[in-house]
Amino acid sequence: MAGTLYLIPVPLGPTAPDESLPANVLETIRPLGHFVVEQAKTARAFLKAVGTRLPLQSLQLSELNEHTKASELDRLLVPIRAGHDMGLLSEAGCPAVADPGANLVALAQLENIRVVPLIGPSSLLLALMASGLNGQRFAFQGYLPAKELDRAKALRELESESKKRQQTQIFIETPYRNRAMFDAILQTCQPNTRFTVATDLTLPSESVTTRTVLNWKKQTPPDMERRPTVFLLLA
Repeated sequence: MAGTLYLIPVPLGPTAPDESLPANVLETIRPLGHFVVEQAKTARAFLKAVGTRLPLQSLQLSELNEHTKASELDRLLVPIRAGHDMGLLSEAGCPAVADPGANLVALAQLENIRVVPLIGPSSLLLALMASGLNGQRFAFQGYLPAKELDRAKALRELESESKKRQQTQIFIETPYRNRAMFDAILQTCQPNTRFTVATDLTLPSESVTTRTVLNWKKQTPPDMERRPTVFLLLA
């Protein structure tokens, strides 16, 4: 019998696991001995805080990130095929959402391996919940192009789609480019488009603010410098 692949959410910032993960989720994590993680160092810090039942040095951690080749995925499931349960961790938030872990989940599904998503923080849903934008029709677009002209073109297309479908558009950016994205939205989008900036979700410094593009232009930009941020638009 194959083991189970548990999809383990990770806190969105430097907080204790029990502040954002339910007790039954922590109890599911603690007995596991096999994990697939983005970065072993940060995963060990998280697992140490969780308090695993096995000694930390005895845990088997295999890395899966943007540098992992497709041909390497198969070996990551070897412990599960041998009957061991395994946890999949992202660096922060829910694994397999805007995360290379999705490729491992796809392979597990192909092999009829049981996949169990555990409850925990999702910055995308938290941002949508607090935005006041359309929560019945929305789309996550991941990362938009980094180059200025390509980014502006993508924003115009998303705004047009949002207006046509009354669909909230959700996207993220590398934290050091947050301000460039913010400025691009103000320069590109229509004055009445509603625009949400959601920063440091679940942390003491959390901020979620929705304004029209016109009103954003009249106030001081929020502090988002190198801080995890989710952007949302509704035309």
